[in-house]
Amino acid sequence: MLQMPAKRNVSKRTVAELVAQLGRMTYGESFANGLTPAQWTALRYFSRANRFSRTMSAFAEFHATTRGTASQTIKSLAQSGYLTRKRSKTDGRSVHFNLTHKSKKMLSDDPFEALVGAAGTLSESEYRTVARSLERMLCKLAQQEGKRLFGMCTNCNYFQKDDSSQKGESGYICTLMDEPLEEAEIEQLCVSFQPVQ
Repeated sequence: MLQMPAKRNVSKRTVAELVAQLGRMTYGESFANGLTPAQWTALRYFSRANRFSRTMSAFAEFHATTRGTASQTIKSLAQSGYLTRKRSKTDGRSVHFNLTHKSKKMLSDDPFEALVGAAGTLSESEYRTVARSLERMLCKLAQQEGKRLFGMCTNCNYFQKDDSSQKGESGYICTLMDEPLEEAEIEQLCVSFQPVQ
């Protein structure tokens, strides 16, 4: 197994270059099974996004692209049977996208899993430290560029335990949407994420 030499002094630039190199290496491997890297990113996003965030505009923000480009990516996936469109019950103008059985099967052979496997070479304390560090970097960059930060309910300011929940309910609520949350949703990505200060 290839080992990188240990360095005593690591600069900020070195960290940034390593993050960018990981991204490039992963992106290059994403031309697989007839899908482009953008299509893979969309499938991954819709597999991890909560019900409030499965929209074209939310995906565009997450992917840091234009709505037009996001629209073309989503349209191609829908035409190929990887995504279904569903009008929002609360806002008739909004369309939500969901994975199909075909896309779920495709994701079982996702080239991104190579990067997940590489992360598995870290110890639990190392990957927790890396995750916290990368989250701080993302937060700072999002603030500087005026971009939205995505995150999970469990780390969100709007996430609250609902002590008045009935038997069989999860006992969690999104105070922004004023909606109960299912257990499976609290670890999904949300476009309305507000980090706990």
